[in-house]
Amino acid sequence: MTLIPTKEKAGFCNDIKRVYGALNAKEAEAAFDEFKEKWCRYPGAVGVWERNFHHVRQLFNYGSAVRKVMYTTNAIESVNSSLRKVTKKGSFPSEDSVYKALYLRIVELEKKWQGRRVPNWSMVRNQLLCEEELSARLEKYSAR
Repeated sequence: MTLIPTKEKAGFCNDIKRVYGALNAKEAEAAFDEFKEKWCRYPGAVGVWERNFHHVRQLFNYGSAVRKVMYTTNAIESVNSSLRKVTKKGSFPSEDSVYKALYLRIVELEKKWQGRRVPNWSMVRNQLLCEEELSARLEKYSAR
């Protein structure tokens, strides 16, 4: 976001959120075209989004409930932060010792997060079951 002046960041972010909030890929592309047109005076910032828009487009292969879970990164950031703290504590005698420390932290996190639910999980699950590959994975890991 260093490519946008501070006073313009809020407007820039609001406009790009309209792309992510679109109901389908066609609406997202239309919103993205409007975004590019409005923010063309910052070609560096718009160029980053243009080069990576194919990643955004892929999100629309999933239903809105699944996309909402994907957009919510707090859980992912929390796990990454926790793992960084483990590896920051010092040197490890071997690669296996790092793996063991990370594994133990993941076990602790699993206990901590046990009982937490994904909002609208039944809707998310049903949307994931519509995808053939994801359906197989979901059934495999749900059986535990």
